[in-house]
Amino acid sequence: MTQLFDILVIGAGPAGLAAAHAAAAAAPNARIGVVDDNPLAGGQIWRGGAHQQQDGRAIALLNELQAAPNITFMQHHRVLYAPADGQLLVQSPDAAAVLHYQRLILATGARELLLPFPGWTLPGVTGAGGLQALAKGGFPVAGKRVVVAGSGPLLLAVAATLTERGAQVVAIAEQAAKPQLARFALGLLATPSKIAQALKLWRSLRGIPYHRDSYVTAAKASNSAANGAAGSASGQAGQPPAQLHSVELQSGGRTQIIACDYLACGYGLVPNPELAMALGCAIIPDTQAVRTDTWQLTTVPGIYCAGEGTGVGGVDKALAEGRIAGLAAAGRQDLALPFISTRSRWQAFARRLARAFALRPEIRALADDSTIVCRCEDVCHGELRQHDSWRSAKLHTRCGMGPCQGRICGSATATLYGWRPDSVRVPITPARVDSIIIQP
Repeated sequence: MTQLFDILVIGAGPAGLAAAHAAAAAAPNARIGVVDDNPLAGGQIWRGGAHQQQDGRAIALLNELQAAPNITFMQHHRVLYAPADGQLLVQSPDAAAVLHYQRLILATGARELLLPFPGWTLPGVTGAGGLQALAKGGFPVAGKRVVVAGSGPLLLAVAATLTERGAQVVAIAEQAAKPQLARFALGLLATPSKIAQALKLWRSLRGIPYHRDSYVTAAKASNSAANGAAGSASGQAGQPPAQLHSVELQSGGRTQIIACDYLACGYGLVPNPELAMALGCAIIPDTQAVRTDTWQLTTVPGIYCAGEGTGVGGVDKALAEGRIAGLAAAGRQDLALPFISTRSRWQAFARRLARAFALRPEIRALADDSTIVCRCEDVCHGELRQHDSWRSAKLHTRCGMGPCQGRICGSATATLYGWRPDSVRVPITPARVDSIIIQP
């Protein structure tokens, strides 16, 4: 099946929705498509659709987009690869299709930065945003003891979500030190809306221990055999499978053990650049963000990028960039001019965010030789540190060649060893054979 669009948006998070809305209003006769792999629009920030959001902007955007006659939503669709210029092959649960476009807007968002430490593969250990997404999707956390750890404001949002759903958050561990947090808090004066959000979060988290200058050094299993096997989930023959029992926390120079049922640990977000890279768009090496110009145009003509893909900065930056990209793709750069100053303000916020929550060196040294780094292929730190590049590690250990295609270990090895992928393997996501052999 083939479909034709004047403007095609990949991603239905805040940036993608803002881009589609702006483009539809500026070009009412244009055919606009929105592709997203989730069942409902909203992305990770507005997960679950308009009816579950407290942010009025989400409700207004989603309602207006659903009423727009020139927008087609394609939920549960994943982009596999580009068969030719101006085309994308997508896969739904039932079929595959080739989408033709004149202009493309990438709003592919970001993913959590998950870093290895002893025991991080135990059942019960998740990403911070990962457990939040599970809880929003109905995963039962009521009554469970949860440690939320890592870095960044996301930890507070995660803890608030879990608390709302009945979890007992026993500790929040932030690796940033007090001086960095104080400077970040002072910088919020430039964005008063963030002060209001922070105060609301703190009120909802009153009574929960908040540990600054703290990080998890190990996750402990429920049986000693598993603890002696680098956090293996299988345990030994005749013993029950290992399960998270407690975490070891380094806090202000002291070590303490905290009993818990779940550990939600994430070190901020990193962009999802794979589709942009596969299309030939230039990437900023240090951040893996897509390089864009004033109008969110990438280095490939006709392809724009907005949101976390251009650098992690939150919903306000995503909305501003999405509107600029949508208007520019619709040929109305004149209407985009008022949003440029808004974007600049939130880009400055993003830079302050990156400085305040930069990783401390100790985080990069937590893994020992037996700690698994590539979870798909069971490749340990001891094997990987013998190599000097991502390509060498892939060739000799299969690191990054499993189902996640390097999305977890790729970011981890970039942090641990400074490696950067030099190519993107297609299909970009796992695909059915009958989807790959479809003819345009």
